Amino acid sequence: MSTLCARAAALASLLWALAAHAAPPPAEVFFKDAAIADAVLSPSGRKLAIRSTFGQARIGLAVVDLGPGGKPSRTAQFRDGDVSQVHWVNDDRLLFSVVDLSDGSGRPNGAPGLFAVDPNGENMRLLVRRQGRPFITDGREDRTLDWNHRLLRVPRPQSGAANEEVLIANVSLDEHHYQRPLWLNTRTGRTRSTGVDIPPDTVGWLTDGRGELRVALTAHAGRRGALWRTPGAQAWQPLFDSGVLDQPFAVHAVDDAGNLYVTRTQGPAGERVLSRYDFERKAPAAEPLVVTPGFDFQGGVLADAAGEALGVRAFTDAETTVWRHAGMQALQKAADERLPGRVNRITCRRCGAADMVALVLSYNDREPGELWLYQAQPEGEPAWRPVGRVRPDVVPADMARQDLQRIAARDGRDLPVWITRGPPPEGPLPAVVLVHGGPWVRGNVWGWHSMAQFLASRGYVVIEPEFRGSTGYGDVHFRAGFKQWGQAMQDDVADALRWARRQGIASDKACIAGASYGGYSTLMGLVRDPELYRCGVAWLAVADLELMLAGSWWVDDDTGSSARKYTLPEMIGDREKDADMIAANSPLRQASRIKAPLMLAYGEADRRVPLVHGERLRKALREAGNEPDWVTYPGEGHGFGVLKNRIDFAQRMEAFLARHLKE
Repeated sequence: MSTLCARAAALASLLWALAAHAAPPPAEVFFKDAAIADAVLSPSGRKLAIRSTFGQARIGLAVVDLGPGGKPSRTAQFRDGDVSQVHWVNDDRLLFSVVDLSDGSGRPNGAPGLFAVDPNGENMRLLVRRQGRPFITDGREDRTLDWNHRLLRVPRPQSGAANEEVLIANVSLDEHHYQRPLWLNTRTGRTRSTGVDIPPDTVGWLTDGRGELRVALTAHAGRRGALWRTPGAQAWQPLFDSGVLDQPFAVHAVDDAGNLYVTRTQGPAGERVLSRYDFERKAPAAEPLVVTPGFDFQGGVLADAAGEALGVRAFTDAETTVWRHAGMQALQKAADERLPGRVNRITCRRCGAADMVALVLSYNDREPGELWLYQAQPEGEPAWRPVGRVRPDVVPADMARQDLQRIAARDGRDLPVWITRGPPPEGPLPAVVLVHGGPWVRGNVWGWHSMAQFLASRGYVVIEPEFRGSTGYGDVHFRAGFKQWGQAMQDDVADALRWARRQGIASDKACIAGASYGGYSTLMGLVRDPELYRCGVAWLAVADLELMLAGSWWVDDDTGSSARKYTLPEMIGDREKDADMIAANSPLRQASRIKAPLMLAYGEADRRVPLVHGERLRKALREAGNEPDWVTYPGEGHGFGVLKNRIDFAQRMEAFLARHLKE
């Protein structure tokens, strides 16, 4: 090594050593809402809608004219809510909803209403009222729809007159959520029929880019189905009818040419691939369009304004985009060279043309995101303009790196494990095993994640296993988790920590933590593997497995009777046939075996995992002589919506972990 290089390395080590002793960023940096929540180009690409706090307490909406001399306009701002879910109807009309979490996530925010407004803030119209709000009309709004109407599709702009209509659904208020679609004029509030017959038991729809109904998704008596309507036809043709857990494929998208795209399993691991549906064979095409080895296909086909495919976006360990259009390939290359070491996600208007406009979201595991605007210039150099950083308070150099490892579980099963850890010091660090919720979801994709980054900033290595039962890694991996709560699923969590210790990544000091199913896994980790963990932090945690499976007249929850009858018995256990297994793996029944210090946190308005789960466990632990640290948050549901509660919980967790991992 040259003298210059040696000095540089020594200086870098010194700087990292100094940073390690500096105070870490406060919890607010990790858990407050993003400064820029979203940015969306108008159909022409001449305007940009931005959701941001703009220095205020609530997220509002502004529109920037991207033309020469263009200025921003404040479009919408509310004192009692945050603007969300912004869509352009046309260049002169936007849609958005409003969510109010000021009293907690347990408020009825499932139906946030629907508003329409011009870019300059004029001609605002309430189209669908917000749930939990009084129905007040000034006469002009006498066509306002009730809160159980949801947006289905904003049609892709077509040549000719500007579109003013969007497709909505009137959703039934029973457990099944049957949907009846309607066209809604965003200026007049008038509705009209789609003119399409609605198949019985329809609970969802897929449309083409024009908003034409093409696929009806049905549910009834523990079965799922899909029906297809050919362009220009009225009749529906069955695609499949099956048990909930035995669907032969999943409908994915429909293009304007009438092609149906589906995902199906393939290969020994049962990984999902993207295929066209072959109507002659009445089955997915044998040759897939997109395969992502080691992962289920997740993503979509990217189309231009005419509906022509430009490329495919998919998620493996990280997000990637493969363009088939030469102009888009060149732009992707330019973005990647300008912003190296990042995912650079491009959305465009007049894609690939000489006057193309594109928005680039650039992010990696240390940078939550930067937004850049690209405007092609027919003459001269293209213009790159910064829009802003998603989280300007985050200093990327202070953040941790995230990496995906594929290890072998004790039975040889491939086990993906995410590792998040800061820069030097080298060597093993105290570990927090962070277990994702769900559990039937994919836990992570490469990027910046607030909880993992917060814990890493406090000096821990964060270990996040994609245990069996997780989705995204093949159907075999998913189904290997059936009836394995607290058993093989829990072994995967323990195996991830043991692997990290053997690799010299984690020290012999570790705690386990998680929310919802992750909270359940935290509790069962302390039951099954007490020698591994010094403590546990469980929030919103399933504690009474029998209550979850059976329900109760005295406990208000949102687990439907269909799930309890048709899917949970197969995925978790039948409460009669598997009663002994369920009892052996219910944290409440096993509370006396939890000896390690435990922190419990719940939302008092949680209907997914009601507070009674925590109260019963707390009582059982107290009777066993292990009083837990305990906190509940009024008004909060299955997740903490109020910033002060998020910060309070993070600070409590930080202090609790420090007592048991650093003292």
